[in-house]
Amino acid sequence: MNQRREVDVRHDGMVTQARETTAATTARSRMTGKQRREQLLEVGRKLFADKGFEATTVEEIAAKAGVSKPVVYEHFGGKEGLYAVVVDREIRSLLDGITGALSTDGHARVLLEQAALALLDYVENSTDGFRILVRDSPAGQATGSFASLLSDVASQVEHILAAEFKHQKLDPKTAPIYAQMLVGMVALTGQWWMDSRKFKKADVAAHLVNLAWNGLSGIKPKPTLRTVTKSPS
Repeated sequence: MNQRREVDVRHDGMVTQARETTAATTARSRMTGKQRREQLLEVGRKLFADKGFEATTVEEIAAKAGVSKPVVYEHFGGKEGLYAVVVDREIRSLLDGITGALSTDGHARVLLEQAALALLDYVENSTDGFRILVRDSPAGQATGSFASLLSDVASQVEHILAAEFKHQKLDPKTAPIYAQMLVGMVALTGQWWMDSRKFKKADVAAHLVNLAWNGLSGIKPKPTLRTVTKSPS
């Protein structure tokens, strides 16, 4: 009797497991095209952040999503298409945050603080996305790079600095130089803070603004180098 009961229990367990597997498969298959696309994007985003573009394969993406490889090709045409959409979304998210910070009315220093915090907010809340952006773009990816993003931000900062330079009776034509330096400083600090969270976000932003603003406030109209290497005659 005990042996029969044990067999029944095992049989019932196998049936239950089979039913659960079937239910899970059915649930996956019931995804709409839009839901499947979003699932693949989320899976791809995580893999690209953890392993990089080159090390991630279509097989891995499909396996993590619980689908076959043709499903990935059907939605994105391959790994490159999936990567392009992921990067485009991250670029837009970060650019919107920084643009919003720079588009408000306020003193130049306040705008600088808001822009620095916008970048650090993104690093904090979308670490995987930022990790993807700061990696080198794959060969053939002409747009959507971190460099192109920084160029867009620098062009906005340039206009703000040019207006401030005019107010301070400095040459506004030099604003592009300082815009590149400011954006580069903030971006590189963000990359460092992404992996080194020894300081609080607000403290990092405060020190960034401290260096940038106090440096800008002491700008000379015509700076010169103290040491100039003479060209051989």
